[in-house]
Amino acid sequence: MCLLVFRRRIAAFLLAILGLAACSSTADDFDSQFDPATPPDVTALYDSSSQVLKSADVVRVTVFGVEDLGGEYQIDFDGKLRFPLIGQVEAEGFTPVQLAAILEVKLGEDYLQDPEVQVKRIESVGERITVDGSVTKPGIYELEGNITLLQAIALAGGPSEGANKKKVILFRQVEGQRMAAAFNLNEIREGEAVDPRVYGNDIVVVDGSGAKSRYGDLVRAAPFLGLLNLLK
Repeated sequence: MCLLVFRRRIAAFLLAILGLAACSSTADDFDSQFDPATPPDVTALYDSSSQVLKSADVVRVTVFGVEDLGGEYQIDFDGKLRFPLIGQVEAEGFTPVQLAAILEVKLGEDYLQDPEVQVKRIESVGERITVDGSVTKPGIYELEGNITLLQAIALAGGPSEGANKKKVILFRQVEGQRMAAAFNLNEIREGEAVDPRVYGNDIVVVDGSGAKSRYGDLVRAAPFLGLLNLLK
């Protein structure tokens, strides 16, 4: 009983520290630890008109009453859509409905009177994950089906020399907040811990001598996360 009370007090103390740190953190910092079984925001059910467009997506644009302007267009890797008459417009990060409104405004400025535009995404690149830190080939990878943390790291060639396999951080957007959880690869491989599923837009960072990335500050917070994991 005393040990349980002691652990709870430690957990409360560490949570308070993490809460204070979050107040002064940058936009890339996490807000709290999460249950790795919790899917990210992007897996929620939503109407297709609310899906945010990404680079390489293909959209079908219809300008009612002006058939020649309609057609299929691909968003380039800078996130821009090149459209007749008006040239390039920002497309990445907007929904199809928002992009249609932007095109209406642009076309209405100099070319058409009260244009009515419809945009529909007809092709999208697959979900992607980022694997960074001490891995052989850090980068952004396409997801094909359901994969786990171990498989995600394998996509990046596995841990590199000098990797700290006991400290792997998984970042995920949950309920509008950046959250993080720590894992020990050795425990997962030995069957002592669950190999969590990795979702699109997740970020996996392996600690170690090669973990020189913009996620470095987050990885350095891992001792707190790891201890909290043990206290659960």
